[in-house]
Amino acid sequence: MKKALILGVTGQDGSYLADILLAKGYLVHGMVRRSATGNTRNIQHWLDDPAVFNKTFFIERGDMLDPTSVYRIISAVRPDEIYNEADQDHVRWSFDMVGFSADITGAAVGRLLEMVRQIDPRIRVFQPCSSHMFGQPPEPVQTERTPFNPQSVYAIAKTSAFFYARYYRQTFGMHVSTAILYNHESPRRSTEYLTRKVTNAVARIKLGRQSRLKLGDLSARIDWGYAKEYMEAAWSIVQQDAPDDYVIATGEVNPVQTFVDEAFRLAGLDPAQYIEQDPALIRPSDTGVLRGDTTKARERFGFVPKVKMRDLARIMLEADLALEGGDGR
Repeated sequence: MKKALILGVTGQDGSYLADILLAKGYLVHGMVRRSATGNTRNIQHWLDDPAVFNKTFFIERGDMLDPTSVYRIISAVRPDEIYNEADQDHVRWSFDMVGFSADITGAAVGRLLEMVRQIDPRIRVFQPCSSHMFGQPPEPVQTERTPFNPQSVYAIAKTSAFFYARYYRQTFGMHVSTAILYNHESPRRSTEYLTRKVTNAVARIKLGRQSRLKLGDLSARIDWGYAKEYMEAAWSIVQQDAPDDYVIATGEVNPVQTFVDEAFRLAGLDPAQYIEQDPALIRPSDTGVLRGDTTKARERFGFVPKVKMRDLARIMLEADLALEGGDGR
């Protein structure tokens, strides 16, 4: 049985990876950091399953800001594959937490890869990167060859992570691959993120628990995909004989207004009655229109996204209606 270590297993992407790898017969170890509020909601179904927890799914205590804990975990687990889903991935937060974002999203990747080199350079590593690295791109559709022009601390840190991955791959011959992931969402997002903020608010408005929804720039156009599909692509990337970099996207862009309208439409509500634009929610700098070209991923391992924006709005709204209609108070 293959062993995988997922750093950041409790997040949206990490938890979907756990689901995918367990279904494929892996032994999965997930690193969990301490949180004052508790952060295991996305993996609770495995923690509550006695046939899985501590049999094929294991929790390891650690933190990317504590290199000794990460070194200890890798040394003890000796995984075949490492998926690094542990970072500060909220763009807006990165403007206010520059040092933390730069360290955990960028520098920590260099530390991780050096640990892998010292412990066992045969371990395959997946490093997620971001379309935000393109920032204000010089071309309307971006490929793996499009120059980077990051417009946020988060994007700068992800660009650093990308070059750490390339450096360890080229210099030491390590199997380190990256995915340049475009926006990918799901019901496992927290409500700090735009799409989940919208669908959760629509569900609460539908149920009479909320009256208004404050949003920033509704004209921004975004390439949205489904996180679960993107993590299936992550697994496929790691299985390739040679490590490489891949754009993972849908290739379709929609304004934020369209996603908002679709969520309200699905709930049978008129968004004009509930939306309030708040200038405080507009970022100090932003990206251009980011649209991904997935030709390379399609040709190498057959990546074809099935869930597009309207499907995503439906999946997320149905989950939020179920949550708020149950114990979501």
